[in-house]
Amino acid sequence: MEILFDEVPSLDLADFTHGNEEKKLAFVQKLGEAYQNIGFVAIKNHGLDDELQKSLYTSIKSFFNLPEEVKSKYEHPEIGYQRGYTGKGKEHAKGRNTGDLKEFYHVGQELEMVPDSDPVKKEYPENIWPSEVVELKSASIRAFQTLEKAGKAMLRAIALHLELEEDYFEDKVAYGNSILRQIHYFPIENPEEVPSDAVRAAEHGDINLITLLMGASADGLQVLRKDGKWIPITALPDQIVVNVGDMLERLTNKKLKSTIHRVVNPPREKMNSSRYSIPFFMHPRSEMDLTCLENCIDENNPKQFPDITAGGFLDERLRELGLKS
Repeated sequence: MEILFDEVPSLDLADFTHGNEEKKLAFVQKLGEAYQNIGFVAIKNHGLDDELQKSLYTSIKSFFNLPEEVKSKYEHPEIGYQRGYTGKGKEHAKGRNTGDLKEFYHVGQELEMVPDSDPVKKEYPENIWPSEVVELKSASIRAFQTLEKAGKAMLRAIALHLELEEDYFEDKVAYGNSILRQIHYFPIENPEEVPSDAVRAAEHGDINLITLLMGASADGLQVLRKDGKWIPITALPDQIVVNVGDMLERLTNKKLKSTIHRVVNPPREKMNSSRYSIPFFMHPRSEMDLTCLENCIDENNPKQFPDITAGGFLDERLRELGLKS
């Protein structure tokens, strides 16, 4: 049944991870309903505490306040900006040429925690840590691990909704190519000097399986509903927002929706203020097969995507976003 939500549905992850069978099944049903209709949910009991979030935001603000020439030391286009700093306006949405009004810092798997026996260890670049903000490392690693754990729980619930084995995604996301992206939507002192079509984040779908987003420092995130109406994404202080990405939409042959979303510019009088946001993009291992699941294909919903691996799809999208040549 198609439902037009006026706000993002709220769920308690503890109902799935620690609830009885009845609560667990109810969580799966409500999650599936939300992901088939709007592609977003707000989740509490995700594992992030206030102290960790405060520590992480404090450290990234310190980094982004550094001079441009210092930040640029941590920029590595040769690895597609997949670790370290990405400068202002370097990324643009698919199908656009105007860069978004943001800068960000990427953290991936900490290689010393990946077993030497796992071949995936050779695929990932080392994380890059700024010497000027030493506390960024510990806060980022803790947040990465906490959100990865919550993401695995969400994927177990998604697997049950798709009538798969509960652990279907486990081996596919073990030491996956996930990214913690720490974003600064920088102040615009003179709005007339930026391109007229420039926005903080143009409308887009995320590349990955799912995205887990901890609370942003200001409003601005909007999701495009099925009827073409943009609705604001709001979450309570104890919640994170979790949405479907393009890889999961592809795997499920659009049964689950990678909903288009954006971050709009604030009113002109607030353009000179910063906005910070920290999404965790949960990626699988590069060898994961994204071929549409057989039970998501039928005569009313024929196969809509050619076969591809997660690594191949990521490479394709990074080129479309201008992060890889």
